[in-house]
Amino acid sequence: MNSVGEGCTDLKREYDQCFNRWFAEHFLKGDRSSDPCTEMFKKYQSCVQKAIKEKDIPIDGVEFMEQDKEKPDS
Repeated sequence: MNSVGEGCTDLKREYDQCFNRWFAEHFLKGDRSSDPCTEMFKKYQSCVQKAIKEKDIPIDGVEFMEQDKEKPDS
């Protein structure tokens, strides 16, 4: 599946491959050490956030994409 931003698709594929490899080869075997794909995910996430802004896609209610806003008090 392609990413929301055309320029993000390669980053998505790289991250997916990294995560799937780590999950199968480490996590499922009990090695829950740090995920080596974290930095790759951050790059992909940043690309997606930029694409969403450029395409003016409404993201109301999608808290994980709104890192800069304060979370409402519970």
